[in-house]
Amino acid sequence: MGNLIINEWTKLFRRAGTLVMFGLVILLVIGISGFSKYDTIKHPPQENKQWKQELEQQLKDDRAGLKEIGKNNANMKTYFEREIALKEYRIKHDMAPETEENVWSFVRKAEEVISFIGIFMIIVAAGMVSSEFSWGTIKLLLIRPISRSRILLSKYLTVLLFGITLLATLFILSTISGFLLFGLPEKEVPFLAFTNGEVVERSIVIQLVVEYLLSSIDILMIATMAFMISAVFRNSNLAIGLSLFLLFMGGSVTMLLAGKFEWTKYILFANTDLTVYFDGVPPIEGMTLTFSIAMLLLYFALFQILSFMVFTKRDVAA
Repeated sequence: MGNLIINEWTKLFRRAGTLVMFGLVILLVIGISGFSKYDTIKHPPQENKQWKQELEQQLKDDRAGLKEIGKNNANMKTYFEREIALKEYRIKHDMAPETEENVWSFVRKAEEVISFIGIFMIIVAAGMVSSEFSWGTIKLLLIRPISRSRILLSKYLTVLLFGITLLATLFILSTISGFLLFGLPEKEVPFLAFTNGEVVERSIVIQLVVEYLLSSIDILMIATMAFMISAVFRNSNLAIGLSLFLLFMGGSVTMLLAGKFEWTKYILFANTDLTVYFDGVPPIEGMTLTFSIAMLLLYFALFQILSFMVFTKRDVAA
């Protein structure tokens, strides 16, 4: 299996487009860091000495919202309880909200680039199998004394490895850029999370790593779907077009439906954002982390079964 993956990895990096993708990620990080630095120079952050008074006023609004809206909506009740707990914790422990840019705030800002990584993963996944048919190399690939399932698995693992490499590149590069341009915060800045009804302090570095990983779940699922379409229909254009549409529109459409129909919780995009279970509110009342993980595994298994079933039994003699 290792040799198959190395072979696929080598073929992937022989394409100029792959290097372009890495170059674009690097340019995006440099561009965001440059713009952020310019903005801090143009508009220097100023210390807000009235932050406690402002939080107190926001607390009044949150408590009113909890009383009026929270009693009829369990999700909004959780939202207001979280906001109230976080604000009260900041006031009690004299933890002013951050105003100055630092390496960790920039790394969080660079999370926006993950969407572009999703696009690149979709393009690679969509062409992994279909390109073999379009280039006529599929017969040369299948005459080797290796099972079709191992060949397909090596291609899928290469897609995952490609995505992980891009994600690691983004995280490392944004950390380096943030450190060079903004430096470390003057004092340790923990991340405040609302978990099991109480506020807990977490390491900001560990929190950012978790955020990057959780933010990649939706692009992992969409890339897996693109890979499945490529294996089933042998059409990279269909795989890219449909996957990109769902990547950008799937979540928005799902959220619109979530306010009206409870069955929306069974849609893939209602379950891809697992961060809501650690630091937020689920889109539909009654949804749990276990439920969302189960739905993700179900969709993942469906995509893989279709991919392997069709690819291993397809006649490529024609």
